[in-house]
Amino acid sequence: MDTATVNETPRHHADTATGAKPRWTVEQVEALFNLSFNDLIYRAQSVHRAHFDPNAVQLSTLLSIKTGGCPEDCGYCPQAARYHTGVDNEDTLSVDDVVAAARAAKSQGATRFCMGAAWRGPKQRELDQVIAMVKAVRGLGMETCATLGLLKDGQAEQLKAAGLDYYNHNIDTSPEFYGEIITTRTQQDRLDTLARVRAAEIHVCCGGIVGMGEPRRSRAALIAQLANMDPYPESVPINNLVQVEGTPLYGTEKLDLLEFVRTIACARITMPKAMVRLSAGRREMPEGIQALCFLAGANSIFYGEKLLTTGNPDVENDHALFARLGLRPMEANGEERADVGRGER
Repeated sequence: MDTATVNETPRHHADTATGAKPRWTVEQVEALFNLSFNDLIYRAQSVHRAHFDPNAVQLSTLLSIKTGGCPEDCGYCPQAARYHTGVDNEDTLSVDDVVAAARAAKSQGATRFCMGAAWRGPKQRELDQVIAMVKAVRGLGMETCATLGLLKDGQAEQLKAAGLDYYNHNIDTSPEFYGEIITTRTQQDRLDTLARVRAAEIHVCCGGIVGMGEPRRSRAALIAQLANMDPYPESVPINNLVQVEGTPLYGTEKLDLLEFVRTIACARITMPKAMVRLSAGRREMPEGIQALCFLAGANSIFYGEKLLTTGNPDVENDHALFARLGLRPMEANGEERADVGRGER
């Protein structure tokens, strides 16, 4: 399929009578993946410039507020209690500790602060603790995000009332490959939580993980599923598997990094207004690959020394890389340019 055909295909599926949004098929996204690298990056960068300042990157910081002891069996996760990875089951952090971490992140330029907990889903007493954290971090003038696992009816509304801006809940991989990675919760369980988050009018942060041994078609199916959400997520983290000894996926053949860049580009093209986050695995990427990811449309990173349990490029290195690339931190609440809305969607 040539470039012109790929550029046109999603519009062929728009219902012009009803105004329904275009839908991406797996075959169309796979055709994007199959483009020449130059053509794919050119198209992704063109879409990116239609909606965002191409030289501004959002800085987000992620803090594990409850580490270890998770009852799930996600094959990539060192926090699962059933795996021997050296990650201890720790108590939930205090509100004061979380606020101190948020203040430090803000002083280093982060505008969004995400709080993650290794739960299947929060009990009410645990949710009450998170609500206090959200209110406190919101009081610092930062955007707030939480990833707490599956939510029950009414819990998203409580988080919304506390001032939560974003809820992260990844679908991880394609529906067909999902059972190879996780058996203790279905992908539909995840989609049900996302529906509760949307119903509560909280912004959605949802992406996936690549490099878990999946074929390219599964990567295309993941991107298509995300892009066809109505609306698609406001934030889309794309994670490259960080292999941790003791997890079932340790030793998996590593994904070619140019394939990772292609995944970023496909996410940008299919979700033109989303914040596409270069997420886990960035520490293992050479700076040239990171630069290609920004060129392909990534405009958000996790920023700081650590993600939930794995390392992240340190702040000084990120500042140096930004300086060399002519990038600058995005202002708080400044995701979209005034002319956003023009272009593909």
